Amino acid sequence: MPSPLTGALTELRDALAAVSLPLPLPNAARLSALSGDLAGQLDDYVLPRLAQIEAPLVAVVGGSTGAGKSTLVNSLIGRVVTKPGVIRPTTRSPVLVHHPDDARWFSDDRILPGLVRSVTAGDDTRSLHLVAEASLPRGLAVLDAPDIDSVVVENRRLAAQLLSAADLWLFVTSAARYADAVPWDYLASAVDRSAAVGVVVDRVPPAAMSEVPPHLGQMMTERGLASSPLFAVPETTTDADGLLPDAAVAPIRGWLAALAADQTTRARVVMQTLDGAIGSLTRQAPGIAQAVDEQLEALDQLRADAVSSYEEAVRTIKVQSADGTLLRGEVLARWHDFVGTGEFVRALEQGIGRIRDRIWAAVRGEPKGAGDVAVAVESGLEALLREEGGKAAERAEAAWRANPAGRMLLEQPGANLRRVSEDYPARAARAIRAWQGDVMELVSDEGSGRRTKARIAAFGVNGVGVALMLVAFAHTGGLVGAEIGVAGGTAVLAQRVLEAVFGDDAVRRLAKKAKEDLDARVEGLLAGELSRFHAALDEVAVDPAQADRIRTAARSADDGRAAEMYQLGLTAAATSEPAALARGDRERVDLRRVDAPTAEVVDGEVMP
Repeated sequence: MPSPLTGALTELRDALAAVSLPLPLPNAARLSALSGDLAGQLDDYVLPRLAQIEAPLVAVVGGSTGAGKSTLVNSLIGRVVTKPGVIRPTTRSPVLVHHPDDARWFSDDRILPGLVRSVTAGDDTRSLHLVAEASLPRGLAVLDAPDIDSVVVENRRLAAQLLSAADLWLFVTSAARYADAVPWDYLASAVDRSAAVGVVVDRVPPAAMSEVPPHLGQMMTERGLASSPLFAVPETTTDADGLLPDAAVAPIRGWLAALAADQTTRARVVMQTLDGAIGSLTRQAPGIAQAVDEQLEALDQLRADAVSSYEEAVRTIKVQSADGTLLRGEVLARWHDFVGTGEFVRALEQGIGRIRDRIWAAVRGEPKGAGDVAVAVESGLEALLREEGGKAAERAEAAWRANPAGRMLLEQPGANLRRVSEDYPARAARAIRAWQGDVMELVSDEGSGRRTKARIAAFGVNGVGVALMLVAFAHTGGLVGAEIGVAGGTAVLAQRVLEAVFGDDAVRRLAKKAKEDLDARVEGLLAGELSRFHAALDEVAVDPAQADRIRTAARSADDGRAAEMYQLGLTAAATSEPAALARGDRERVDLRRVDAPTAEVVDGEVMP
């Protein structure tokens, strides 16, 4: 059964691996890559090392292009085990050298599970070339990594992956390039995660032996690497196999052998790097969770912008379909035709208080033209809906265009959000006709009584229906008299017609219901248009629960880290100094003090 720390780190690994930051927000690309890197480190190193704390120490030899990494590895082993590259960049499989008795630790996917094991050299960066070498001490493996600054992207990624899977970094630079920025970026990362580090400065001209190593040692001290040993390899000739003289690499070989031979020191190195890696993971994970939150906030903002645009359209239509705006133009002309003559309306403007019989006589026998009024109402409403629907799309598109995340969504294949959808005009027309049908049903339902039915028959269902539509268009406009103009007079006359049929209370109720039905259909129509923006946002793969999963797993890992690392330290070394193994990243192991009989390791001092 996995320990609580392993369980928390496994949950963190799953959460990080599933992170998606598709919106082009600041730092999103960097944090997305970091999320993958952290998940990879958990797979490649942290979880395997936690499961087998007693496995051999893995020292990864990494560094800049042309620093002499492969030559150094071959010289340390005493034979050619990894092929140096003269032509840059060199693309080949990474090489892991181990003692034959330690083969079981590396033949499976305990570490670097994404790399296929191979016993032959190749040029496939997806495979790991295993070399058994009896001259290498038990408990130590040396891994030759690609250049950290290779022009080949795959090489750089692999180098970073291998360094993240190391218990110990043996970082190789040259006298000519030791101040370059890229190596120091990696070394700063090593300091941040408390990785155990040894530094080799290669190809130091004899005349520069008194200058380059001390300066590099000073730089190391200033950057948090005071406890890391520094080895200087002089510029010299190689033998026929391309190997350096034994005296040039003996101090490094002796130091590595001393690390492997001393169980306590080896355990302390492993525990320092492992604990530092876990600490670095739990420190960086909340930043990725924050990036997920920012993606969700950006989506929420885009959604709010779109919703606001369409809410404004709905509000405008509600207002203009209730304030008398529609009682003009064609609607007014057809209504005049319907009620009889223009003289009638002018008389209405001068005095609306005519007796009910006069109004009754004006419209008795269902005058022709009620259908024309309905068509005019439909046309006016349709024009309003089309205009406001178009404006809503333009507002939403403009708001999204001003946002990098919105621009990305607008530029997706098939996205056509700047204008209304192709079938919007047809749907708008259907919605209006359906509403008109609702009004006619209201009239029919209200006129079920014998007396009311007779009055409706006198006016005609269509005539009463169009009158109700016109009253609904002035329902919230406060139109109460002829003094407000022709539109007001139109609404008052329509109201008087309805009052003659239904009575005052029923007219107010019916007008309210008709307007509510119209508003509901408008909201439904524009909700359909808004759904296109919702659909574009819903296609963005950002899990709302992802940030909480990352934070919870990181907290759990951090909470259980100290106690479990202490117990692991006891298991790893069975030492009388258990507290030293449990210090983790609070105190770096001083690798300069490793007692190597063939090496004198001092801070910033030239190694013979």
